[in-house]
Amino acid sequence: MNFLSSMKRNKPFNRSKYDVDGIPPLREAVPLGLQHIFAMFLGNIAVPIIVAKVVGISGRDLTVLVQSAMVMAGVATLIQCYPIWKVGAKLPVVMGTSFGFLPTNISIASGYGISGLLGATFVGGLFCAGLGFILQPLRRFFPKVVTGTVVLTIGLSLLPTGIQAMAGGNGSETFGSMKNWSVSLFVMFLVLILNQFGKGMAKTSSILIAIVIGYIVAVALNMVEFGPIKEATWFSLPQPLYFPLTFQWGAIAPMLIMFVVTAVETVGDVTAITMGGSDREPTDKELSGSIIANGVTSALAAMFNSLPNTSFSQNVGMISFTKLMSRYIVAVGSVFLIAAGLVPKFGAMISTLPQAVIGGASIIIFSQITLTGIGILTAEPLTDRSKVIIGLSLVFGLGLTQVPEAMAGLPDLVAILFGESAIVISCLVALILNIIMPADPVATTKK
Repeated sequence: MNFLSSMKRNKPFNRSKYDVDGIPPLREAVPLGLQHIFAMFLGNIAVPIIVAKVVGISGRDLTVLVQSAMVMAGVATLIQCYPIWKVGAKLPVVMGTSFGFLPTNISIASGYGISGLLGATFVGGLFCAGLGFILQPLRRFFPKVVTGTVVLTIGLSLLPTGIQAMAGGNGSETFGSMKNWSVSLFVMFLVLILNQFGKGMAKTSSILIAIVIGYIVAVALNMVEFGPIKEATWFSLPQPLYFPLTFQWGAIAPMLIMFVVTAVETVGDVTAITMGGSDREPTDKELSGSIIANGVTSALAAMFNSLPNTSFSQNVGMISFTKLMSRYIVAVGSVFLIAAGLVPKFGAMISTLPQAVIGGASIIIFSQITLTGIGILTAEPLTDRSKVIIGLSLVFGLGLTQVPEAMAGLPDLVAILFGESAIVISCLVALILNIIMPADPVATTKK
């Protein structure tokens, strides 16, 4: 089933924004899709920019990395929404270059160059796709106590990012200023007011409306720099293999581990989407398709000069907040994301959004992810066993990332993989404890 044929068949029958197969009118789908793009845009382009700065890439090479990140994120999102064969979840899953990969990306790029990083991404993507095909027998390792813990950790680990954005964003000369806090709080309260008291599109598009009004306020307060828009070109096509792929085992090994971890994170994200938007568990087919798509689109991204793709947790929170499950809405948003890559001026315009504006909307989204995780964990009675798994996973995940120097004496690979990602640590601790701890007698009896 492809995007156009599905749209043609479904359009006369289902226009619901709240149904996964719903095809709402474009006048509704466009602003709702743009909400998703605004939520992930800056995070999506920040990763290649950070990696490029670390390894000394600038000019045309940097432009290629950023352009490719936008185009390939859009393509990957479209495939998740409207699968090709078994590739895709058939759910509103937004994809992009993730901060979860950032420490590994920097380490590999520093040692093996951008070509070595892209080569490792290509191999890792194929490996991840393979995991998706054998997910069903592995799913018993991902009960609610594991997926709920992962989702809760995702939400909690994003909260500092939201607060930093509200204060102006890391590196901002005005970080923590009254101006930044005033704008971000204005946007936050505007989202809440529109969501609580708005009707129709004013309610469902509350995040987009608040961001647009916040942007106008930011312009009036001289917080927006229009230089990037003037400097950007009007049209540019991505060039495949602009950076030739090279394959080094030292680069590939840590990337394979990261793809295993992000596969578990994707299981958590997809679970949060179906639980938060439809109050149900995801099917094996949905989980398998999402992970296969993660891998296939990451391998494809590497060929088109883009870093690894994975599901974006920010957008998971938006679905939990709005309950809008239509994959058509997200697919429409992905078209704008592709356009942002093909028409650099469009992308540059979005990139001028002040962090304070994004932060005001994001903090609500991140809180919804946290609550979704709590909802998954409390859907069944908490036992002594589950409390230990949840508690220790959060302690090590959030604790070690708060005190990374605690791992100073460990091998560099351990610090690279685990030292900066609470999600990775919590996920692994939850998985291991779930395997080694005896099942509860009550649960065993029920089985």
